[in-house]
Amino acid sequence: MKIGLRTIKTAVSAAASMMIASALGLLNPASAGIISVLSVTPTKKTSLFTGINRLLSLALATGIAFVCFKILGFTPWGFGVYLLLFIPAAVSLNLSDGIVVSSVLVTHYLIEKSLSWLLIGNEFLLMIIGVGMALLLNMYMPDVEKRLKEDQEAIEAVFRKILHDMAMYLNETQKERMLFERCNELKALINEGQDWAKNHAENQLLSKDNYYLDYFIMRKMQSSILKDMLRLLEQVVVEADQVKSIKRLLEYTSRTFSEANDGRDILDQIGIVYEEYRQSALPKTREEFENRAKLFQFLQLFYSFIETKKEFAEDHLLEKKAND
Repeated sequence: MKIGLRTIKTAVSAAASMMIASALGLLNPASAGIISVLSVTPTKKTSLFTGINRLLSLALATGIAFVCFKILGFTPWGFGVYLLLFIPAAVSLNLSDGIVVSSVLVTHYLIEKSLSWLLIGNEFLLMIIGVGMALLLNMYMPDVEKRLKEDQEAIEAVFRKILHDMAMYLNETQKERMLFERCNELKALINEGQDWAKNHAENQLLSKDNYYLDYFIMRKMQSSILKDMLRLLEQVVVEADQVKSIKRLLEYTSRTFSEANDGRDILDQIGIVYEEYRQSALPKTREEFENRAKLFQFLQLFYSFIETKKEFAEDHLLEKKAND
């Protein structure tokens, strides 16, 4: 049986919440533990926002309960009407996450048949202790930056391999089809890295660090373009005078493909190949014309593939300068 870090934090925060509530002489101290259990979330930001929303939700619930219990008394009917009013109100105010917890605390008013300031304070303290301990325990999060860098390296290695094989398999349709499966594996790697990057971004309370998240989004866009490039190469037979230049371009890209490369040099190389293509002899047959058109489309896709990285590099360079 494996016990994860989140389970440990949940158990510790719940026990600590109950002990603190008991030490303060609060009624129903176990409720603080339950609130803590429900408030330990996967990231720091979600814990913080969950805590704030639940406090707001309790304030709303207490106000509605006050009206309902004053009119209908501390009865099941009063609680039922409270739910009829509170649930839609909480949903409309985006406080639905606190519906269950707040309603449990409202039952304490019902059981005690009181809405005194002392009892209201008791319920708010239970909520504050529960969400506070959950947030405190969630302040410790393992550093996933090493994992993110490893994912980056693995993804870039697959990109390089696919680009290299595209150069090797030019005009070999059957072999090019084998690369589609590798593109699917690449996308799965990117999706996994993106999930880790989301957690990393959500754990930055005092800063906004979306670099890794933007990085994986950029690579996902590139993987889609790469698949479109493969589809075109599957349909087109590269002309004899173009094979060397296209192959050289793909091989150069595979060698220089990395996080640090902003793509400018590769874009220049694509421009050279494109100009060579424009100056070549006009096609003589319909088949040559269609082939040339697809080759032109391939170069456009290749340009978009690299332009995506260039824009990412420029955006984050500007962001870094602004932060400095």
